[in-house]
Amino acid sequence: MPETAATADTRTPSGRLALAASPEKIALGPLDGRYQSAVAPLVDYLSEAALNRDRVAVEVEWLIHLTSNNVLPGAGPLTAAQQDQLRAIVTEFNAGSVAELADIEAVTVHDVKAVEYYIGRRLPAIGIENLTAMVHFGCTSEDINNLSYALGVKGAVEDVWLPAARALVTQISRMAEDNRAVPMLSRTHGQPATPTTLGKELAVIAHRLTRQLDRIARTEYLGKINGATGTYAAHVASVPGADWQQVAKSFVEGLGLTWNPLTTQIESHDWQAELYADVARFNRILHNVCTDIWSYISIGYFAQIPVAGATGSSTMPHKVNPIRFENAEANLEISNGLLDTLGATLVTSRWQRDLTDSSSQRNIGVAFGHSLLAISNVAKGLERLDVAEDVLAGDLDTNWEVLGEAIQMVMRAEAIAGVEGMENPYERLKDLTRGQRVDAARMQEFVQSLGLSPEAEARLLALTPGRYTGIADQLVNHLK
Repeated sequence: MPETAATADTRTPSGRLALAASPEKIALGPLDGRYQSAVAPLVDYLSEAALNRDRVAVEVEWLIHLTSNNVLPGAGPLTAAQQDQLRAIVTEFNAGSVAELADIEAVTVHDVKAVEYYIGRRLPAIGIENLTAMVHFGCTSEDINNLSYALGVKGAVEDVWLPAARALVTQISRMAEDNRAVPMLSRTHGQPATPTTLGKELAVIAHRLTRQLDRIARTEYLGKINGATGTYAAHVASVPGADWQQVAKSFVEGLGLTWNPLTTQIESHDWQAELYADVARFNRILHNVCTDIWSYISIGYFAQIPVAGATGSSTMPHKVNPIRFENAEANLEISNGLLDTLGATLVTSRWQRDLTDSSSQRNIGVAFGHSLLAISNVAKGLERLDVAEDVLAGDLDTNWEVLGEAIQMVMRAEAIAGVEGMENPYERLKDLTRGQRVDAARMQEFVQSLGLSPEAEARLLALTPGRYTGIADQLVNHLK
């Protein structure tokens, strides 16, 4: 069919139909497309729309704060009804509000100025049109932005990311408890080593992750509202009698944030860099979890429970691939790439302000989104695992040489106690075990040849690789 002028406009330069011209929303990135459901809770905190809603909230609260404290002569407290109507501008913020702000910004070419005008339009209906000049009073854009970002990040971490991360750690902790006494061959440098228990190894993971979550939970979210270069110059020039530092401090703390008393035009973002480093460290530990679980699956320690109707391979129907852990690995790497970049970029600013932070911070939601997606995938992957205790037991039974450590330590203890013939225990065990397999019969024969005290000999003869786990099962108690 000949191409018409209408259809020509919907094609790319290479002749393909332009998907961007479709009336349906087509996402460029996976978080807004394929994985949207997994990260949807973050939209209420870290999207552009959420940022604008928080900007509106900060501006509204600043107006209420100034009037409630009689900071400006002639602008006394608002009535309770007027305050409620102002706050309704925030609570009723919706898709129509987003569209209206976009229309205003198309004229102002300034996002924060658009918020100021958006609020100003609503004051006549509240009966306070005379206070239009107080909207954004004494503020530079960064006074509003830094507080809005702090509120958004705080909400995202405390309401969404931390609960998901803690739920995952709880899941791992339950697995540790359930498998606290299941013996497992350790592998140091990839080689058979002193046995442990599956539960103890899972407890190590849970303990490491919990430490990072506790650090993240203690994050200070800083904010400032002190003018164009942090000097309160416009504030003092307009109302010299006010205690502007106290006004600012009480306002920032009233938002649930920590007041930063010394800044340039921007809040310095050091708290963000600290937070992102902690989240990235959590991500890296979780990445290690993924690679270890993946490896345990590959050697049969875990069996994957097939999902009904799912396909593991397009050509090999027998396969059940560990895709949840592989997906998580990739998303953790992407998240950390962004978190590391944010942490490095946000702590630097040319002189009193440059715009690099503004562009960078728009990717905060993407960084947390990939981490949240990874957490979700790890949780789902763990749900589909069965512990193959027979495989773990078989692996232990073919590696009796790992008892060499126990035998030589008993020989050392015997020598200290005065038992003769206990010389060179390490060397004697090395000759027996290094680079070669030793079965139960050969190991017990060796023990009986050593001349140990009867009690020590009996103790070693009763020992098997599966029983050589020390107090590993008790160590799981540290999670409580």
